[in-house]
Amino acid sequence: MLRLAIITSHPIQYYAPWFQHLSATTDLTLRVFYLWDFGITQQADRQFNQAIQWDIPLLEGYDHEFVSNTSQRPGTSHFWGLQNPTLMAQVQSFQPDAVLLMNYNYASLYRFLWSWRDTPLLFRGDSHRLVPEVGVKAALKRQWITQLYQRFDACLYVGQANREYFRYHGVADERLFFSPHAIDNHRFMAQAPAADREAAEWKRDLGIPADHQVILFAGKLIPKKRPLDLLQAFLRADLPKVSLLFVGSGSLEEAVRQQAQASGHAHIYFAPFQNQSQMPRTYAAGDVLVLPSYGSGETWGLAINEAMCLGTPVIVSDQVGCAADLVKPGETGLVFPAGDVDALTNCLKQAFSDSSQPLQRWGKAGQHHIQHYSYGAAASGLWRALAAQNNGWQRELQQLISVY
Repeated sequence: MLRLAIITSHPIQYYAPWFQHLSATTDLTLRVFYLWDFGITQQADRQFNQAIQWDIPLLEGYDHEFVSNTSQRPGTSHFWGLQNPTLMAQVQSFQPDAVLLMNYNYASLYRFLWSWRDTPLLFRGDSHRLVPEVGVKAALKRQWITQLYQRFDACLYVGQANREYFRYHGVADERLFFSPHAIDNHRFMAQAPAADREAAEWKRDLGIPADHQVILFAGKLIPKKRPLDLLQAFLRADLPKVSLLFVGSGSLEEAVRQQAQASGHAHIYFAPFQNQSQMPRTYAAGDVLVLPSYGSGETWGLAINEAMCLGTPVIVSDQVGCAADLVKPGETGLVFPAGDVDALTNCLKQAFSDSSQPLQRWGKAGQHHIQHYSYGAAASGLWRALAAQNNGWQRELQQLISVY
């Protein structure tokens, strides 16, 4: 059976269940190579301003090994954060038929990328160009990335914006395969009834009135997420019987709290970082989730997938990578121009309009739509990409492809 090596930076709460799915649903011989141990040991997350250790199993149900990281400052926030001298030898020892990279912009991965010649190389990324870059530096960057992508035999794109990014950098259509961003849909949907009960109790504990609807922000309180835009839009909208709940922490937390207090509004609430096991309850507490991110840093926004699984409708900026795929305006939520507080204000007013009462309708439509963005669909794209590399693999993988 086909042997696939996957190289990625560290255990991630969204990817580990996919690896489990791949191992459980196929005879594929899979091994994941991790370059850092963040997520399974308690380590500081600079953006959350606290130590993080995920509370769901990230290493069960699939074969994996760690590659020693010799960086003096290990992490994914800088180029030299992943330095793994034994990576090449460990992957070669596994004798893979193909290698899938989930990252590339780190020292170890560049060394691997330019040295590996044994078998086909695949890449799965989620970058986009929703924020255009101009100037000489941008042109040189484009040339460099275009050359880099020529090293890959196939690229897996997670959504429309990501596909256009690959095409912009010279990846031909025949080397592109759709492997959508996904979360553990089954886990979130299965917990929906309990999450609703827990959310009602949690809102009581937070002091949110029982007859209030809730606008939810869940994530890092950092500049690119634009929590202050949401605060200002909420104050301008002046919605009766609607509360605003910020869940998370980060560098802007104090500024958001100060401005909320200065506004004198009685129904702005704060809750700390919630670990993965608590996220279904978190989304169930909201009548709408708002992600007002600005800039290229919001490559997808997997919080939107999670919220949709709980039937929570969404409002996102047009610079959130998943907007074109998941948010159908007037059907599953609304999209507004990033940084436009007036436009976001109008979205909030529309969402809570007494005449249309759209939120429940959007939530149900979103819950149906998100089922197409599953680990199975992501696996199908991977199988198609592998099948395109070898006629023998095509026959071997055809049955798997047909399942999805």
